[in-house]
Amino acid sequence: MNTGLRRIAVAAFAATLAVGLAACGSAKQSSGASGASGSGGAVKIGLLLPETKTTRYEQFDKPLIEAKIKALAPNAQIDYYNANQDATTQQTQVDTALTKGDQVLILDAVDSKAIQSSVQKAHDAGVKVIAYDRLAQGPVDAYVSFDNHKVGELQGEALVAAVGDKASAGQIIMINGSPTDPNAADFKAGAHAAMDGKLKIGKEYDTPQWDPNTANQEAAAAITAIGAPNVVGVYSANDGMAAGIATALKAANLSVPLTGQDAQLDAVQRILAGTQTMSIYKPYKPEADAAGAMAVQFAQGKSLEPSLSPTTSTNGSGTKVASLLIAPTVLTKDNIKTTVVADGLYTVQQICTPDYASACQAAGLQ
Repeated sequence: MNTGLRRIAVAAFAATLAVGLAACGSAKQSSGASGASGSGGAVKIGLLLPETKTTRYEQFDKPLIEAKIKALAPNAQIDYYNANQDATTQQTQVDTALTKGDQVLILDAVDSKAIQSSVQKAHDAGVKVIAYDRLAQGPVDAYVSFDNHKVGELQGEALVAAVGDKASAGQIIMINGSPTDPNAADFKAGAHAAMDGKLKIGKEYDTPQWDPNTANQEAAAAITAIGAPNVVGVYSANDGMAAGIATALKAANLSVPLTGQDAQLDAVQRILAGTQTMSIYKPYKPEADAAGAMAVQFAQGKSLEPSLSPTTSTNGSGTKVASLLIAPTVLTKDNIKTTVVADGLYTVQQICTPDYASACQAAGLQ
């Protein structure tokens, strides 16, 4: 993990320690179990995540956020919802959380614009809203995410470097994320900043719901339109879509640089096998810990610690939001051991299944 990321993570931990010292009791999770926080009042928090197609939310974000909340306020009530990529469902879930009396919502919006009325409803009810990972519109109280423009820049720079002197010989395919996700726009802008004038984009798509199957179809159509011999690389905004794109490339007998993001396990394995060039590692624990600490501090009627809100971001509706933006890291074959393995995201055994044993040995993982 880079020095800047470790500094932010340590700062977030230090900011939450004082809150944690006040907590006592036993933890209870989700639907209905409530209790007193360390400050003497009930802590009721709604956690609203957007989807399950990207593995990170159920595998990492949810348990990490819940663990941080319980560490700081052991008797907290946590009401958990997943919208399964449906904006209307998420609006209904916000209504349910408000009806249950949740004092704080940790909200990762399916559609940052569509959720604005729900954010306003929460604000009018005196409920704090923490935008998690994606910056929702409306009167949001705090935001924690990664530097998303930088993510796109790093992806674009990696693709430029990987294509190298073949850039003048062909075109790339650019497959961006969902148009309803504000992060996707930032990734796209950052990638364009790095690639424009250096790589020729033959076909570009914005992919609804970040859907891997749609990305596969887009890649296949683009390969046909451009001509397989003329494709020199593919920009994929995340690893889920990269999986679908890799399948399309294999079907076309193409081996070209392919980007990604999220450091999914299958992406790590593709990087080892050489069918994906890189991913972006965004350590979920510092992000989740910060969200949990923010939520508990708000629920206990406190202002955010300065280290949890060192900057501001402006959302699509013009609200300036206290923000913590964590630095991302490029993940390649060369730093798998010092990033996702060293940080405990995956074990070597999880990565190095029999199909990837020789690749792991070559990379020094076994």
